[in-house]
Amino acid sequence: MGAGKTSVGKALSQKLGWPFEDLDDRIQTRMGHTIEQIIQNRGESEFRKAETAALRELFNEPAPWPRVVALGGGAFVRSANTAVVKQAHTVFLDAQAQELFRRCQLDGVHRPLLRDLKNFRELYEQRRRHYLKAGLRIETGGKDVAAIAAEVACSFGIS
Repeated sequence: MGAGKTSVGKALSQKLGWPFEDLDDRIQTRMGHTIEQIIQNRGESEFRKAETAALRELFNEPAPWPRVVALGGGAFVRSANTAVVKQAHTVFLDAQAQELFRRCQLDGVHRPLLRDLKNFRELYEQRRRHYLKAGLRIETGGKDVAAIAAEVACSFGIS
């Protein structure tokens, strides 16, 4: 949460001329409810199942590829999901937990798993070891969206 997956993903897709998709948007469209409603009414476990189904659907589509895809904060933690994206270029947008929490508070987006800084840090630390399995880690602290997108593209040699 707060890493800039959607913002950087959109900037990267513009830079490369590739389509962009946010997996959360696909889930909301498929289920006809917001992420918050899905988690509140069906529970996080059901949301995670829907997330895996949407990810498999996405990666089984024939076109258009390549594209930039933003995965939700918990998507990369599930082994079923990492198996689906194993051949894709994956990027972990990293920053200090306090910075990520601050961004979440400022962006006006309601996140059902965002509570307080203590819980946020615990969730971040639980997930971080999974995120570190990504093909690339980019430190985002103190950088603007365009600079991060350029760094991602350059790191993969596709700028």
